[in-house]
Amino acid sequence: MLVLAVSFFAACQAPKTEEAKEEKKEEKTVAMSTEAPAAEGYKIGDVATDFSLKNIDDKMVSLADYPDTKGFVVIFTCNHCPYAKAYEDRIVAFDKAYKEKGYPVIAINPNDPTVQEADSFELMKVRAEEKGFTFPYLMDEGQKIYPQYGAKKTPHVYVLQKEDKGLVVKYIGAIDDNFKDASKVTEKYLENAVNALLEGKEVEVETTKAIGCSIKTAKA
Repeated sequence: MLVLAVSFFAACQAPKTEEAKEEKKEEKTVAMSTEAPAAEGYKIGDVATDFSLKNIDDKMVSLADYPDTKGFVVIFTCNHCPYAKAYEDRIVAFDKAYKEKGYPVIAINPNDPTVQEADSFELMKVRAEEKGFTFPYLMDEGQKIYPQYGAKKTPHVYVLQKEDKGLVVKYIGAIDDNFKDASKVTEKYLENAVNALLEGKEVEVETTKAIGCSIKTAKA
């Protein structure tokens, strides 16, 4: 019985130990970098400009490549961050459900790979293959796009809707209210926002606080 009890305790502690290791790696990386510079970025109602970034298939991707969509879900995410990893399956599920409705996911890695090697372009390809990404996964080479948006965390979500004046920002923030356990989510911020747009309604919760890892930039 004692052996069983010890084995059970060890099994229960394993996930916490792995999470602690990830957090320590994150702390070490932060020491080598600086947080993303403070930037105003987009606000609700602003018109987002298009971009052209390299996808993991080595092709350039821009929002103009999708003329038939109703909008986009731009998500700044990465390979290494525990928060980003926790949301990968949920992002894939969302894309599968909503790209057919007109709101595909466009994922962008904003991190400097010279600071965080796990976020290199080659490892982006590996991660996307491992997790079965169904959406473009783009590298923000030169880190020019995330400051335009004002992204500060991975993951950080921006919902854009096509209107006569352009791509209008309709939601900014988190995916939902529980990164640790999808089964315990009580507020699906992203889904609620897109559902409202699909129904021709105003988004009730337009902004939330993005919870995640800081975007990594090289120290000057």
